[in-house]
Amino acid sequence: MANRLIGRLPKVGIRPVIDGRERGVRESLEVQTMNMAKNAARLIEENLRFPGGEKVECVIADTTIGGVAEAALCADKFEREGVGVSLTVTPCWCYGTEVMDATPLIPKAVWGFNGTERPGAVYLAAALAGYTQKGFPTFGIYGRDVQDSGDETIPEDVREKLLRFVKAALAAAQMKGKSYLSLGYTSMGIAGSMVNADFFQDYLGMRTEFVDMVEVKRRLDEGIYDQAEFEKAMAWTNENITEGDDYNAPEAQSDRARKDWEWEVVVKMTLIMRDLMIGNPKLKEAGFGEESHGHNAIAGGFQGQRQWTDYYPNGDFSETILNTSFDWNGIREAFVFATENDSLNAVPMLFGHLLTNTAQIFSDVRTYWSPDAVKRVTGKELTGIAQNGIIHLINSGSTTMDATGQQKDADGNSVMKPFWEISDADVKACLENTKFCPGDKGYFRGGGFSSQFKTNGQMPVTMSRVNLVKGQGPVLQIAEGYTVDLDNDVHAILDERTNPTWPTTWFAPKITGKGAFKDVYSVMANWGANHGAISYGHIGADLITLASILRIPVCMHNVEEDQIFRPSAWNAFGEDKEGSDYRACANFGPIYK
Repeated sequence: MANRLIGRLPKVGIRPVIDGRERGVRESLEVQTMNMAKNAARLIEENLRFPGGEKVECVIADTTIGGVAEAALCADKFEREGVGVSLTVTPCWCYGTEVMDATPLIPKAVWGFNGTERPGAVYLAAALAGYTQKGFPTFGIYGRDVQDSGDETIPEDVREKLLRFVKAALAAAQMKGKSYLSLGYTSMGIAGSMVNADFFQDYLGMRTEFVDMVEVKRRLDEGIYDQAEFEKAMAWTNENITEGDDYNAPEAQSDRARKDWEWEVVVKMTLIMRDLMIGNPKLKEAGFGEESHGHNAIAGGFQGQRQWTDYYPNGDFSETILNTSFDWNGIREAFVFATENDSLNAVPMLFGHLLTNTAQIFSDVRTYWSPDAVKRVTGKELTGIAQNGIIHLINSGSTTMDATGQQKDADGNSVMKPFWEISDADVKACLENTKFCPGDKGYFRGGGFSSQFKTNGQMPVTMSRVNLVKGQGPVLQIAEGYTVDLDNDVHAILDERTNPTWPTTWFAPKITGKGAFKDVYSVMANWGANHGAISYGHIGADLITLASILRIPVCMHNVEEDQIFRPSAWNAFGEDKEGSDYRACANFGPIYK
């Protein structure tokens, strides 16, 4: 478990602030205030990890902070320690602006202890007013129930908000300074693959790196990849990957020699794409020093269609392997890599990965199947969570093998796990339930292999998408729901009508009866693009918190209102939560601009 990107992992800085009046007041609060900080650190460190498996580390100020001098000492320590998230805690009144964290660009929250002995809630209100007045949107955390002054437990509602804020803030901090790697550019006129460098810089703090696809061809031709790893990867592929049926017309099918060559090419492409993202010291040993560095890419995408795929094997195998939590080197952190270089789908994939530590699904939001249409075509009725209709999520490339639903928890339920929880049995089951069919020559004239599986089991998932709106900027869509495990005979009939060589996830969004979630049809009709990013778990509330940190308004979601957690400044922009979200994001503007 090691950070594969350049740069330190961000730490969480905890600021215990205190009433600065000595001669009895401050002294009586020192232990309680510092213990609040220690308890918050313990909660965070015991519950949160980075996608690479590393434990989150907290840094506490050396002393409690009673005035501007101690605030400055704390800020200096945090800068040295690489703090990327700021959490202020207190049980008492403090001198608002004198003890505040005035460091720009770092997400902030304040936890004010709800007790009657000292006015922690009064300070919280004063502090949040000061942060808002100075243009530093800050999250306020305040327990619902009064606690006794000596009670060091963290109530469940406070715990939930602390972890939600820190998770989202760490996600924002991890993106800052990293790259999106665009391999190629626009695929088939898809607007999302017209990579917008200003969006990545202004809203995410990320670089955009552009590499022509001919660089992949150059590395193939000149052997710029680890030759020993290629032999290992090829042996693993031959042993573990099942080649599926060739659905092409007989006259269009490639012969065995051509298919064997295509397998070698797609395995090499996988090595090359990974090396372009994160570098590879083995290349330097082979005399390719410049190529060994990579582009420090936390996410990327491959244009593929059509300039590449009309001539050479498609990127489906490479995209699938990169987005999966294992390969020939064993179980490891999944990459975030988009089909068709759809950067605006890679971004919510990245959000989901950073929030959950799991692999992400990239899909076409292909078809809404109404209950009547399913019954007409198959003769069967949809039941259970699918009774109101389903959405067919299907894509030829970046649908991770983790999405087979073959990873199981202790009770035998289908799940998608962080890589450090994945077992060898999970890997074996994922591989055994995935085939790679020769690519459809109508789409992929150059051949290649597309993953084929059906998502098994009922899993909680969240579909999301970022869209760019001219004059508005980015907006985020969110739809929580469940995967649907259709009977094989029903699945086969519906799947054959689309493309049976591609992997399918059947999705039933949660319906609220109003707006975009009036019914399943409305969800499909209101989706803003042809692709969606699907993450394991119901993480809509976490996505909303992250979006508010990044100043990206949410235009569509089905998250319960009491789960929505945004900076306190949003309350000053009206009572309607979604309208105030738009107004607050517009007012404060992109965080890095």
